Amino acid sequence: MSTAVNIFLVGPMGAGKTTVGKRLAETRGMEFIDSDNEIELRTGVDIPLIFEKEGEEGFRKREKQVIAELAQRSHVVLATGGGAVLDSENRQWLAARGMVVYLYASVDQQLQRTARTDHRPLLQNVPDRRQTLQALFDVRDPLYREIADLVIHTDGRNARVLAREIEDHIDRPATAL
Repeated sequence: MSTAVNIFLVGPMGAGKTTVGKRLAETRGMEFIDSDNEIELRTGVDIPLIFEKEGEEGFRKREKQVIAELAQRSHVVLATGGGAVLDSENRQWLAARGMVVYLYASVDQQLQRTARTDHRPLLQNVPDRRQTLQALFDVRDPLYREIADLVIHTDGRNARVLAREIEDHIDRPATAL
């Protein structure tokens, strides 16, 4: 069984954080929480509406409060929003309170996985989705890597395989130095 108290999944939109997180939590007997879903439950509205009414800044304040609280729980798999790492305190909380897994997805994979959704506020009404995703990637990738205990490449791979790879890493016995 896992020695990790919590598993925090970070990465861009379309990386599979929610899908992989649900499978991982189920197989490990842990609670699964999606920070974006939690924000929607608490506010009673969807994230695009929060962005519309409060802007990205208002959303990030809500996200920070939710992550601060959820990161203090034990025995959870938490899928964070793609931009959660933009806040330095979020990064500190996640790094200090669990194992951080960066689900890496290329911009091409993100484009493919987000092509049929209108639930991504940062991709609404943009002239070039690829350019937007690339700009987000350029800023966020170093932040994901800064706190990651493990980086998993997700391109072309399904949630079952990804969850198993994470589990194998967690369950691998530590080698003596």
